[in-house]
Amino acid sequence: MNTINSYSRSNTTDLIITSMLIALVFVATVLLNIKLPISANGGLVHLGTGMLFIASILFGPKKGAIAGAVGMGLFDLMMGWTLWAPFTIVARGLQGYIVGKIAWSMSRNGNSIAFNLAATICSIPFMLAVYYICERVLFGSWVIPLASIPGNLVQNVVGMCVALPVCVVLKKLPIFK
Repeated sequence: MNTINSYSRSNTTDLIITSMLIALVFVATVLLNIKLPISANGGLVHLGTGMLFIASILFGPKKGAIAGAVGMGLFDLMMGWTLWAPFTIVARGLQGYIVGKIAWSMSRNGNSIAFNLAATICSIPFMLAVYYICERVLFGSWVIPLASIPGNLVQNVVGMCVALPVCVVLKKLPIFK
């Protein structure tokens, strides 16, 4: 009976943490988002990418993937970007998974600043590729999607500049040791 209660408590804790991470990614995306004037499809810069990186570095690939996919997918659905939602779910889920997988590789558990930086950098081409394919499908052109790459790069760099220092500070707290 004690094992069952422990397992149930663990699942409940995982569900609560994952739900809170989804909410944090969603709120960070809604809170500050700036449409870039690069082109019609120049993209948004928002804090959701930074929160996605934080979730993945602090909690690993599974929670990072779910938080990114669901949090930013909900943003698209609720803020009028409905056509983008399926692609966002794939792009941000994949990005969260990659960041978490690299940051947590070889029992690092997000404790290596160098691996956390490498993880965020390595995730960017995958996010760019998914959105490039998305725009190819939506706009019917291989050229038009090129205009969104600079905005997506800016969004990721801003996310890295926010997330990496925040993770360094949070990893010093007893709860993350």
